[in-house]
Amino acid sequence: MKFTRRTLALTLAAAAALPFAASAQGGYPNKPIRVVVPFPAGSTTDIIARAITDKMSQSMGQPIVVDNRGGASGTIGQAAVAQAAPDGYTIMIHSSSHTVSPHTFAKLPFDTLADFTPVTPISSTPNVLVISPSKNIKTLPELLAQARANPGKMNFASAGQGSATHLNAEKFKLAARIDAVNVPFKGSAEAVTEVMAGRVDYYFSPIAPVIGQIRNGQLVPLAVGSPKRAAALPQVPTTAEAGVPGSEFNFWIGMFAPGKTPAAIVNRLQDEVVKALNTPEVKERFLTLGADAWTLEPAQFDAYVREEIKSNAALVKAAGLEVK
Repeated sequence: MKFTRRTLALTLAAAAALPFAASAQGGYPNKPIRVVVPFPAGSTTDIIARAITDKMSQSMGQPIVVDNRGGASGTIGQAAVAQAAPDGYTIMIHSSSHTVSPHTFAKLPFDTLADFTPVTPISSTPNVLVISPSKNIKTLPELLAQARANPGKMNFASAGQGSATHLNAEKFKLAARIDAVNVPFKGSAEAVTEVMAGRVDYYFSPIAPVIGQIRNGQLVPLAVGSPKRAAALPQVPTTAEAGVPGSEFNFWIGMFAPGKTPAAIVNRLQDEVVKALNTPEVKERFLTLGADAWTLEPAQFDAYVREEIKSNAALVKAAGLEVK
């Protein structure tokens, strides 16, 4: 065979293309990843997502872009991920609201079980019941006394109908045997603003959006809704400790991929989340947010999600929540 200049040029071009071809066919990821957060920027889910994905991006060697798709209690963002290709390049970081929407919407543009692959929880983040100082209520028993003296007149904020903050408040209502009205907002930022102004009475807020306002006296923390006290607010009792047993609510944030995402990609994502959670920077960030790191293997998280969907069905029914 005669080795011409043209042959040499083709051989060199083919050799130069080999690394690109190997990258295109080979290891995941080889291009940027989009992370859909179904709540506005500044929400607890968004803050946690950014803390984790910053570290994941460094470790995985690809940009990870957070895409906030707020509205309709998270279902707009969920729909975007459910319809995405199951290739690991579109994933979702969502909250406990993921297990509530099947019961608060008569029809969803996705199947909560079939269209999502649970990857891992990321954090368990207590909600704290906050109220404006202008209300002159300093303890949970005082709030309960006022609510019982004025049934149906007290109201509370939520980050949307059927959101985890809404479910926390409804579970509290049932356990405390009080009558209060839900005022839904598009996200935590609006809810916090209205409670600070005193236009809405109280809010079971994730700690992150309100820790600054609590520390500077703009909001009064009455209790945390979690089963145990929050590390960021150790002086604040749980709702059970303050006299409302059976009101505990676990607010969590976790990662999901579209349904039918290959196990190898799901396992890689789970590994990267665990790696990120173990970095000093993320540990410090979670401490300031009042969030506890929490991970499970994908199969364990899948089982947890399925069980919580069942238990939330009972809670939604007992609370008599309106189905959209």
